[in-house]
Amino acid sequence: MPRSTRAVQGRQLEHPEAGQIQLEAVLSALADPIRLRIVHDLSQGHEDMACIAFELPVSKSTSTHHFRVLREAGIIRQYYEGTSRMSRLREQDLQERFPGLLAAVLNAQDARPSPDRDTAATPGRDRVGS
Repeated sequence: MPRSTRAVQGRQLEHPEAGQIQLEAVLSALADPIRLRIVHDLSQGHEDMACIAFELPVSKSTSTHHFRVLREAGIIRQYYEGTSRMSRLREQDLQERFPGLLAAVLNAQDARPSPDRDTAATPGRDRVGS
């Protein structure tokens, strides 16, 4: 399978090309609540976020695993900036490949009551790709 890479300071991370993103991989990755939380946080207007910026209730190694699953599924793109691994939601690629999927998932996530959010989200609000 062809993969694109972005090299920064000699480090390379593999990502599927937009046309190679598989629906099964995306849905499987988004089925996990921690990974869904990462995607939700990235969708909140942040262009790029360092992995350490996410306050996840898991160990560093488990967090690394979740980011890898998201990257390999084609949901996020990661690259190094100095010693930080930065993450960006692949909104456009996902919208082109599966129109409306990301928006539907994020809207459903917003509609769910969640004890770890400070404020209630507005259900049905326009989201990514709408």
